[in-house]
Amino acid sequence: MAMAFKMATIGMWVTDECKTSFMEMKWKKVHRFIVFKIDEASRLVTVDKVGGPGEGYDELAASLPPDDCRYAVFDFDFVTTDNCKKSKIFFIACHQVHRGLEKKMLYATSKEGLRRALEGIHYDMQATDPTEMGMYVIKDRAK
Repeated sequence: MAMAFKMATIGMWVTDECKTSFMEMKWKKVHRFIVFKIDEASRLVTVDKVGGPGEGYDELAASLPPDDCRYAVFDFDFVTTDNCKKSKIFFIACHQVHRGLEKKMLYATSKEGLRRALEGIHYDMQATDPTEMGMYVIKDRAK
């Protein structure tokens, strides 16, 4: 097994693939987004899906399962009112309302450990349904 980063409190581990994929997104811009999931059997946080540089927010939203919990990071590029190109990275914790309390608690208590392993996140969001994480929310936060 590759090196993993221990998460606080509940003994979850973040795999090297998570951190490597995030650094590739942040520095090389080869990914637009990354979706992470917890494998309860192995107690590892792993990469579930990676969005290419040509993909956008709609593809990220479509890749999140409607009946399960996930974490995601999204690299949002925008132009300021001063006509400057900027990029901000959003961490999104998706806790779907349909899931049982045990699964939601697992993701809620593991969130901070994953977030600490991914250095360079600008904004943190939490959503219990897709309306709480729409593109309008991201644009508003990035101002």
